[in-house]
Amino acid sequence: MSGTMTARGVHAAAQSVPPPSPRRRPMPAPRPAHTAAGQLHAARMGLAEAAEATSPAVRYVCAHLAALRAAAAVLASKEPLETHRRGRPRSVWVLLPEAEPALREWAAFFAAGADKRAAAEAGLPRAVTPREAEELLHDADVFVTLVEDTLGVTSQPTLPVPEAS
Repeated sequence: MSGTMTARGVHAAAQSVPPPSPRRRPMPAPRPAHTAAGQLHAARMGLAEAAEATSPAVRYVCAHLAALRAAAAVLASKEPLETHRRGRPRSVWVLLPEAEPALREWAAFFAAGADKRAAAEAGLPRAVTPREAEELLHDADVFVTLVEDTLGVTSQPTLPVPEAS
């Protein structure tokens, strides 16, 4: 009888297993609308951070990342796309026109600024001029608002964070 368990043994084994802890319950996967809303909130926070930045490089990076988060919100609201081709991840800017063709030109615009953002993040001197940073902040704000309109989300600009005393 080795290797088999009697009905009594199964019953005893079931009784010895503690019930699942309420703290260990798996969390349900977030619905796409919640994920999109979270990305849009993060985009608005990024725009606020960019507006407060004194360095053109920081302003540019924050604005570009805000646009990236808004694009991620669009992707989160759509059916899953093939994010890898031949084992390589695909950029959000490549996926965006597939998810929302009306945003194709915006995707190309922000994709073109990715190298400049990388240079600014790397701390390269004169990677970004003050004018480029201001223009990108404006364009990113327009883009985030457009994404909010596209997704039917009410725009909720973030308030500036007060400075610590």
